[in-house]
Amino acid sequence: MQLSEIWRYPVKSMIGERVDAAELSDDGVAGDRAWAVRDEVRGGIRGAKKISGLMRLAAAFEDGPGSAVTITLPDGTTVRAGDDEANAAVSAALDHEVTLWPRLPPTELDHYRRGAPDSDDLLEELRAIFGREPDEPLPDLSVFPPEILEYESPLGTYFDAFPLLLLTTSSLRSMSEALPDSVVDVRRFRPNLVVDTGDEPGHPERGWAGRTVHVGDVELEVVVGCPRCVMVTQEIDDATPQDRALLRYVVRELDQDVGVYATVRRPGAVHVGDAVTVGDPVVVG
Repeated sequence: MQLSEIWRYPVKSMIGERVDAAELSDDGVAGDRAWAVRDEVRGGIRGAKKISGLMRLAAAFEDGPGSAVTITLPDGTTVRAGDDEANAAVSAALDHEVTLWPRLPPTELDHYRRGAPDSDDLLEELRAIFGREPDEPLPDLSVFPPEILEYESPLGTYFDAFPLLLLTTSSLRSMSEALPDSVVDVRRFRPNLVVDTGDEPGHPERGWAGRTVHVGDVELEVVVGCPRCVMVTQEIDDATPQDRALLRYVVRELDQDVGVYATVRRPGAVHVGDAVTVGDPVVVG
């Protein structure tokens, strides 16, 4: 196996950028989710689970992590995150008032606290976020960091739960074969690392949970599968339209998960083409 793609997402929920190499640390890919939008209507940091139009915008660093972030709007115009006109331009593109924010320190609790829900019924709210039909199960949230129930992300970050998401080419191919009428675009699934698993069938990464994965000299720990939400159904562009059938398949045939979350045990640089090996189960204690 080898590393075939590296993705980072300078702004949470916007389309990211493919790179040939990246530094990995406890925070995942350097520069990943450096910015996010705050909902100025209902409050709280929001992603495309709530503001679907975010996935029609793209973000890229001008000169690598730490440099200015350029946001490309659906009409092709660009703005810089942090510039005076950026909030108004992004709000207009989304038809929803938002402001752009860089990551703040983990002590800024109010910044990270979840905004007002759309429904007072918790189950209804969760079903809307995850895009579940009444007869479909919700994910087991107990496997995720407990703070994400109160806060939009682990404090000091804009990640959903864990810093890295791994996906295999086998998974993408298997879904494409099962759903010939769907556009199974890697951008729907927002991985950080895509592993080329050759002709291996199915979804091999499902067997990596609780194990170490080595990418070149970097060591990762795979934590848990990634339960998919309404984001995988959203429109990205004219060639990648809204597609609810994709999520129906994932929930009913794949036990809700596509790809796996991971943390970094030994940091370092990764490069496209690096060898990827799966190690022994992680020993706790």
